[in-house]
Amino acid sequence: MSFRRVRNIIFLKDVAMLSLTAFGGPQGHFGMFMDLFVSKRGYLTEEDLIELFALCQILPGPTSTQTITALGYKIGGPNLAYLTLLVWALPAVSIMTAFAIFVTSAEAMDVSLDFLRFIEPIAVGIVAYSSYKISVKVVNTKVGFGLMVISAIASYALKSPYAFPALIILGGLATTWKYKRQPIEEKEKISINWSNLILWISVLVFAAVLGGVTQYQPIKIFENFYRNGSLIFGGGQVLVPLLYTEFVEFKEYLTSQEFISGYGFVQAIPGPVFSFSGYVGAVMAKEFGIGGQLLGSSMAVAGIFLPGTFLIFFIIRFWEQLKKYRIVKASLEGITAVSAGMVIAAAFLLFMPMDQRPINYILLLSTVGMMHFTKVPTPLIVLAGLIFGIVIA
Repeated sequence: MSFRRVRNIIFLKDVAMLSLTAFGGPQGHFGMFMDLFVSKRGYLTEEDLIELFALCQILPGPTSTQTITALGYKIGGPNLAYLTLLVWALPAVSIMTAFAIFVTSAEAMDVSLDFLRFIEPIAVGIVAYSSYKISVKVVNTKVGFGLMVISAIASYALKSPYAFPALIILGGLATTWKYKRQPIEEKEKISINWSNLILWISVLVFAAVLGGVTQYQPIKIFENFYRNGSLIFGGGQVLVPLLYTEFVEFKEYLTSQEFISGYGFVQAIPGPVFSFSGYVGAVMAKEFGIGGQLLGSSMAVAGIFLPGTFLIFFIIRFWEQLKKYRIVKASLEGITAVSAGMVIAAAFLLFMPMDQRPINYILLLSTVGMMHFTKVPTPLIVLAGLIFGIVIA
């Protein structure tokens, strides 16, 4: 067996281990990536990982997944990268799909799901605290603050999935005029391989046309999630407003309680937060039985993960040259500010349909307080709410 093949197998074993132990979203994942991939294995330097992680944060798609997939690409090319994506996402996706089947089966049999009722205020608290953290982290100018406020108001008022791409584009354009404030760097001519960008656009157009012509729900699920996966800047937090607005508010494929319960549950499991898409896809297809739900989950997961994968494969080849352009750096301020505003809007969107009982307010505020003032892991907070619901159900 060749050295390269042995190295690839060891790398996939490392990824599998992380998929079962990495809690906490991108910020929590990053520390584990640093410990395993840099300190223990030496796959890349600390500086390389920090830069790769930063690149994935400014691209649409799931940050942790893009980072670990890009590392697979660097080590073993496209084939290893796709295997990395599969190994990393499969455990969390399987758990979330099983949870969706359980929830919808219980609903169909009129089995009480009261034990899940405390997941809702905890999930709203998680989103509320995430909106605070992301705004503090990325918004540090008056222009950025203004864009964040405008984005939050527009996202909440419009409640349309078609508003999000427009807001993101306008946000990026709104700060490009500040490019002269960026330091000038010596640039080399950019050599671009367009294949992955063409693939990304081709799949987007083909899925939209095929879904429109056939009206076949699995194709439409794939197209819906592929489009959203192409627009999500900022990771799992920004996933919430896009999916909630489109599938709960706009198309009414899920109830607010179904959506929020799933989002709360995904906080308690390891792996990528984007595995939540498997839950949503399975619930959307509940009228087609378990087989249909498995297909719906598969289509949603493929749709949400593939765009970010294609884009990181495209960008990583010439990122060193691209990041030296001042206009690119300047536009990122507006994009991140608008994304922060969307998360703030999501907190309000999720809060409004919540049952306005004192216990829910207590749980929401307690969640925010524990996340801010203590080091209690988010999964333990969610599991505590689940146990509390079971005990008093």
